[in-house]
Order: sequence, then C-alpha cells, then structure tokens
Amino acid sequence: MILGHQADCHAGAIASIVRPLTVAPQNALGGGPVALGADHGGYSLKETIKAHLEHHGVAVVDVGTNSTEAVDYPVFARKVAELVAGGSARRGIVVDGAGIGSCMVANKVPGVRAGMAFDKATAESAREHNDANVLSLGAGYLKPDLALTIVDTFLTVECTVPRHKRRVAMIDALDEGRPRRSLKMVALSDQKQQLIQQITRVLSDSPQLLSTLDTGVVAGGCKTCQNCDNQCPTSAPEAVRSLVRSRPESRVAGRLGASNVPEDLARYIDHTLLRANATYAEIDQLCDEARQYGFASVCVNPVHVRRCQLTLRGTDVKTCAVIGFPLGATPKEVKALEARRALRDGAQELDMVINIGALKSGDLQGVYEDIRLVREVAHEGNALLKVIIETALLTDDEKVLACQQATRARADFVKTYTGLSTKGATSEDVALMAQAVGHKLGVKAAGGVRTAGDAQKMIAAGATRIGASVGIKIVREMRGEKEAGSASAGH
Repeated sequence: MILGHQADCHAGAIASIVRPLTVAPQNALGGGPVALGADHGGYSLKETIKAHLEHHGVAVVDVGTNSTEAVDYPVFARKVAELVAGGSARRGIVVDGAGIGSCMVANKVPGVRAGMAFDKATAESAREHNDANVLSLGAGYLKPDLALTIVDTFLTVECTVPRHKRRVAMIDALDEGRPRRSLKMVALSDQKQQLIQQITRVLSDSPQLLSTLDTGVVAGGCKTCQNCDNQCPTSAPEAVRSLVRSRPESRVAGRLGASNVPEDLARYIDHTLLRANATYAEIDQLCDEARQYGFASVCVNPVHVRRCQLTLRGTDVKTCAVIGFPLGATPKEVKALEARRALRDGAQELDMVINIGALKSGDLQGVYEDIRLVREVAHEGNALLKVIIETALLTDDEKVLACQQATRARADFVKTYTGLSTKGATSEDVALMAQAVGHKLGVKAAGGVRTAGDAQKMIAAGATRIGASVGIKIVREMRGEKEAGSASAGH
C-alpha cells in the first residue's frame, strides 16, 4: 500500500522505513535547511520525507500540515515557496495528492522555480537543466521508496552547464518588476486564513447563527426541528425559494421527519439517459426537456458531455457525467482521468461509483482514496461530486461506512443507485444515508422514483436531489397534466 495514502500511520512507524541514500557519499544531502510542506493528501508522505532527511542530518523546516484533517494546499505550498524565495531555506519540497496545484502555487512566488518530478530522471532534469529550487510531489502517484529517490536526487544534483544556467537566468528575468512579499506579510495572511477557518468551523457546527445575518432568509423556523436554520422547505418555503434564487448553487437539505414538502420538484431532479444505445437525437431531446421543465441537470455518459454542454449553454441546467459507471471496478487513477476529461468537455457535476468490492472487503482506506482522488479533480474544476454507493448490494452497516468515507473525502452528495442493480432507492435508505452524513452532504435518491408520490417520500426522508428517467412524468403529475412521451431512460 502506498504510504502516502495511510491516513492513520504514526511518526514512529514512518521513521522505521528510512533507508540509505540513493546517491554517492560525495553527493550527500548536507547544506542549508530544506522547507517542507503538504496538505492532508500529502501529509503521510511528508512525514516520511522528513524522517528520511533528518536521519541523514538535513535541517528541515516543517510548515505543516500536521494531520490528515482536510486543509487547503495553497496555504502550505505558499509557505514553502516564501521560505525559499526569502533565503530562509536553500530548497523546498511540497506534497499534495497530485502535485499539480502546489506546483502552480509555488511558481506564483517571485524567485521560485518549482518543478514536478515523477522519477529519478525528471528530478535530475529539474535540477540540472532548470535549477529548480522547489520540488512538487504527488503523493497519490508515488510509492515511498521512489519519492525518497526523487528527493535525494533533487537535493544533490546541481545546475552547472553554462547553456542551462543562461536559460535559467531567462526564467528569473520574468520576475523583474514583480514585488516580493515579505515574511511578515505572509504571517499576517496566515493569521487571516486561520481566523476564516475558525469562523467556518463555528458556523458549520452552529448553523442557527446564520439567522442573525442579512441573508434574505426570514427568521422564525420550524416548531418541530431542533437547531432550525430557517432553510427548511416545510416551515419556510419562501425563504428557501429566496435562497435558491439568490444562490443558484445552493442545495437545501430535507430533514428527517419532514412533511408537506412543496410540490415544485423539478429543481431536485437529474434528468437521466444512460442507455448504451442512446442516440444523439435522444440526447438532444433530453436537453430540450431539461430546459423546458427546469431540471437540476442532465445526467449522461461522458461521451455525450460536450454535446449536452453546447446544447444547454445559457441555461441553468447543469451537465452531469457518470464516472466509473456502472460497476465502480475501475482503478482510481483511471476514474480521475475520466473525470478530468469530462470536466474539460464541460461537465459541471460528476456521479462516481465507488469501489464496491473494496467496501465489502473492509478496505475502507481504499474506498476513501477512490473517492478522494476523484473529489480532488472535481473540486479543482469547481464541479460537484455525487458518490454512488449502490445500496442494493450493501448491508445497512456497509451503507453507513460508505457514507462515512464519502464525508471524510469531502464529496458533495451520496447517491443510492446506478440503475443497473437489483433495486433502487427506498425512503429507508435515504433516511439512513442522510443520518450517516449528518446532513452535511446532499443525498441523491435514484432508481425506483416513478411518481410524484415517490419523489415526495424521498425528499421527506432527506433527499436533496432525485435521479429519475421519468422526470417529465413526475413534474407533469404535480402540475395535473397528462403524461406524454419522453426520451429519458436510464435510472
């Protein structure tokens, strides 16, 4: 197992894997201090690198993070880059899940030449050809031994060839005129960031405090709910409508025991067509229907994303792509690539299928990493991630564990069903999932939602999104209209 993916390892265990240098003795790692930083995805690998360097007498300036609790990688990549640019560290190493984001951040700091390395050869090139002074590593793609070989190479190889040094000088010339931030400014910015994080935690734990702000949500609340945040579709429907109008990206969660849910259901529905034989004409019809009825999104296979995105341009209807569909038995790296391509084609939401076999085998870390890697891609592209756990194949305990891993990986929704298993969503499953995620994530009910009554039951149980191939039928039923044909089919 890749050490960078072991969330619960301890420093003692990490230190035990330190191994001899991979460079000749005359190229020892000595010299000035090395700045080292990582986000939660790179924390374990950072600790491994730190133990290795200190074992070989290298002074390490560790700027954090210091646990696997979710943090923002730009904070730590910037700290490392500032230390290198300010002369407090001779070189820097930054680690996150993929290594891409931290590299981008570091290169925003004048005086920094950050480069990514994937093996010893790219590390040699970064130093010999480009005189890189910050190394960026992707913990999700590197085994510990390879990562340490890259680090050893980065800290020992020098840029000495005149033509390379001339080109490095051309890179540095691009920084002329760019102001260099002082370390004092960085410290003040860090304090601001910490304050923002503290405020966010307080408001997340006590959402009722938001009622004191001028959000356009009417004060009052439901007499039957505890800690009512005045965003309940039952007790404050007009407030919810106001919130959604002012913040189209919002998803208002239904609470357990809710009743008398308003009938305007279209915004909850992902209009779905996932049949293998779906034609272009049917995909176009799906988009036309979604636009007409105001559905939340169209949900299609990745090959149709670009077509939907162009058809729906200028509307509020999102384009959602399914990832690892329908089995979930695809390597996480392939899921991440599939997700990245879908986002490039215009997807704004992703529905991914978890590694069901890993979950049933008790490999919760594998399930977490599967979700985390796709979530990183999704959030880098400002897209929502909905995690399909396939409830029909799971016990209640396994459903809870799957939801917990999705919460831990910071997904946006959990979803019941692909449409290709033995049964679809039940209100009991939706209620269980809503409770398992603590109403911190949305819950999408998919499969078996055939009528307006079904949809109302799901929303009352806690669903914040409905996946339905009969969305038009549901909306027309609520409007009292007669049923008509539709292109939709899938789940």
